Amino acid sequence: QVQLVESGGGLVQPGGSLRLSCAASGFRFSSYPMNWYRQAPGKERELVARIRSTGGGTYYADSVKGRFTISRDNAKNTAYLQMNSLKSEDTAVYYCYAGVGSGSWGQGTQVTVSS
Repeated sequence: QVQLVESGGGLVQPGGSLRLSCAASGFRFSSYPMNWYRQAPGKERELVARIRSTGGGTYYADSVKGRFTISRDNAKNTAYLQMNSLKSEDTAVYYCYAGVGSGSWGQGTQVTVSS
């Protein structure tokens, strides 16, 4: 059974940092790109970052470029999203996604950036 479990969210002040983790199981993790999406209240879910299966290529939304870093540890079946210089606009539920089967989502983890 495919499972993606996010963790690491929480409340942080503007300018602060958080590191999200996505623990994967039930599929060949090292063969799939991994993705982070987010959804803010009243807004559509958007792709934040993507990393190739080997970790050799990445994509970032313009809104997070230079502040967020996606990475993965294939030996640990885990993807990460390091978020620095956080802004209030980053407040959202963050989801891990893998395109295995018809697509698999984690349950999401809340990130709130507020003073």
